[in-house]
Amino acid sequence: MMTSTPRTKADDVHQRQLSRDGITLHYRVCGAGPSVVLIPSLGRGTEDFDPLLPPLLQAGLRLILPEPRGIGGSSPLRDGETLHQMAADVAAIIAAEAAGPAVLVGHAAGNWVARVLAHDRPDLTRAVALVAAIVTNVVPEGVKTSISASFDMALPDEERLGHLRAVYFAAASDASVWLDGWWPEVSAAQREAARLTRDQDWIRVADRFETLYVGAAEDVISPPPDLDVLRDKIGPKADCVVIPGAGHALLPEQPEAVAQALADWVGGLPG
Repeated sequence: MMTSTPRTKADDVHQRQLSRDGITLHYRVCGAGPSVVLIPSLGRGTEDFDPLLPPLLQAGLRLILPEPRGIGGSSPLRDGETLHQMAADVAAIIAAEAAGPAVLVGHAAGNWVARVLAHDRPDLTRAVALVAAIVTNVVPEGVKTSISASFDMALPDEERLGHLRAVYFAAASDASVWLDGWWPEVSAAQREAARLTRDQDWIRVADRFETLYVGAAEDVISPPPDLDVLRDKIGPKADCVVIPGAGHALLPEQPEAVAQALADWVGGLPG
């Protein structure tokens, strides 16, 4: 069963709910035009994409924002579930909205879900965008420490802010905008789902689909790869654009530039 209510009177963003296989999925829908699905990063919700909504809507796109399991009313992940179940959630939403084939956009760890979905449901996939995604490098241990500390809500804000500045944001950016919005239990469940995903057939998404890597020039977690390295890792249909003045967070730092890169790319896709 699917229900919908208007989120605001001004921007025509609608909150919706879908029930499937004993779980509840919440998501938002807005706009009209080619369908673009926005999948947030590890342990974070779709509100991270909010700064991008106005320019993407102005570009004439229909936006679908699935709230990850455990966030915003979506049922938590169950023991033993993998990235394939997470992708199936998004697939169910695309199907319910009759929005396929859609462009899948995954920010950071959200790229796992986007790529698995493209592999599992090519019929629902038009193209894939990987935003500040780890695809070619290994994250240094010191960086991992700061990532983990970002989820530790017991730490003082100033200490967490230091970790956010160190690994998520460009030097000139205001990292305090990400002090909130962290879901530690969701992050742990998503990491476990990734660990339990043994297959790797989904990694080379650009063998089959047009794929855009949107990198951040000051990203210390996933520095933008050279195009040749990117294509060697994920496939020949990959392309790359690098956004200056941004780190791994990227979305709150340079929303207009990210939205423009996505809109230009979607507008140039075949078919």
